[in-house]
Amino acid sequence: MSQLILASQSPRRQQFLRDLDLTFVIMAADIDETPRAGETPVILARRLAEEKARAVAGTLPADGPPALIIAADTVVALGDRLLGKPASADEAAAMLARLRGAQHSVHSGVSVLSTGDGRQSTRVNSTWVTMRAYTDAEIAAYVASGDPLDKAGAYAIQHPAFAPVARLEGCLSGVMGLPLGDLRDLLAAFGVEIGRPLAPICEQHSDRFGCCQR
Repeated sequence: MSQLILASQSPRRQQFLRDLDLTFVIMAADIDETPRAGETPVILARRLAEEKARAVAGTLPADGPPALIIAADTVVALGDRLLGKPASADEAAAMLARLRGAQHSVHSGVSVLSTGDGRQSTRVNSTWVTMRAYTDAEIAAYVASGDPLDKAGAYAIQHPAFAPVARLEGCLSGVMGLPLGDLRDLLAAFGVEIGRPLAPICEQHSDRFGCCQR
């Protein structure tokens, strides 16, 4: 089997791959994630996932062993407004206040690229998320924890104390950054079979929402 490379420093994505009993190495991608003019959230998530995979492939030696590169990107959108990773605590608090009590969309692109033949396949998983009416004090406490600062939309659905989400329509693992059903199907197309059931892996991160793979 080709070596698996995860093009991400995300602890959540790394944990998912370990939970799937996949052996992999980490090679983070360094790309410009600035949205292009007129780019929709779905197109942005797809493009960034694909570009991350290609960026890592470009750093590998041409005569090296074949590898499968897994890359992902998550885009949070409130209407037409994209909510990326907050640059500061103040920006995180503002994002959370904007999302409070509202429904938004989360789009997670996942791309698999084979360096052996250059083949690349990508999917984008889209989920609707409704936030609960948390208080300003809850926002302040959550932001002070530092947890929002490395997350698109400034929140983690699985955070046990803040628990920001009231309703989920779609894929729990996609909101966490890596839609497991889509990853399983993509890897299978490249000859990598995942033998473990997905639902227990997904649901161990949340006791409030079920896995869409059940």
